[in-house]
Amino acid sequence: MKLIGLVLLVVFAVFSLLYWRDKRKSRSDDLSVNSSHHNPSARWTQPKSSARMVNSTDVKRTLMDGLTDYNEYELTKKQKLLAICMLGLPAMCVGFIFYKSLMMSLLISAIGFLFPRIRRKQLIRGRKNKLNVQFKQALSCLSSAMTAGKSIESAFKEALEDLRVLYPDPSCLIVVEFSILCRRVENGEPIETALYSFAERSHIEDIQNFADVLLTCKRTGGNLIEVMKRTASVIGEKLDITQDIAVMVAQKKFESKVLLFAPVMIVAVLAFSSPDYMEPLYQGAGKLIMSASIAVLAVCYWLTQKIMDIKV
Repeated sequence: MKLIGLVLLVVFAVFSLLYWRDKRKSRSDDLSVNSSHHNPSARWTQPKSSARMVNSTDVKRTLMDGLTDYNEYELTKKQKLLAICMLGLPAMCVGFIFYKSLMMSLLISAIGFLFPRIRRKQLIRGRKNKLNVQFKQALSCLSSAMTAGKSIESAFKEALEDLRVLYPDPSCLIVVEFSILCRRVENGEPIETALYSFAERSHIEDIQNFADVLLTCKRTGGNLIEVMKRTASVIGEKLDITQDIAVMVAQKKFESKVLLFAPVMIVAVLAFSSPDYMEPLYQGAGKLIMSASIAVLAVCYWLTQKIMDIKV
């Protein structure tokens, strides 16, 4: 029995390390992209939702052309299996620690089948955050090209070349989207339709606001250069605020995880070092106490996640 418990603890530690490394890698990618952006000093007031001047039929058609919808993400079989193990194996370890029953631990590990849906939402959120950061850099490139006297269509092509230098990876989100946008313009599609399609697929407020402003300025003759500078400024300020908040709550997130796992580790140490002392908790009414303890820990984790989820 002790050997089984030791093996479960080792498995729990390994998959906790894998999950932590995955989270750290995704966070480092976002930080590396964020560190390359430049903050203009101009300010811009976000416009209210303007009238949609693009034919909705064209937008629906482009959404059906196989282009990426950033509110959708299909997990591969490997990702689904890893997601199930990320939650299922730790849950099995916790179940064995609190019940010392292989049957109960296997039953509790079934909660891992719910994690792929949560993991999918995490990946969607991370991809949209990365696209938002990269779009800010794209606005700076567009502003520089238009300041040099280029038209809006030529400015997008010039910005694409600059983005390919900044992001050498051909699978970079903003490089792929700007490549699609430029090809559609070359095929005779209006820049408004192509940009509005991108904004609708991104489901990002900043990109949708920029598309509305660009449509309005192009139709009414507004100052596109100033609009882009101010748009880049607002997005940059939001990113800075988000980054400051993430830094401030990072320590608290770590503390919340330590406080969450501390009771589990204490119970594990007592259960395997002094089994006679803990024996009443594994019989009769003790099982109800253990079940209540797991429920309280689950509620505490849910509350900490809600508190730490600060949106700008």
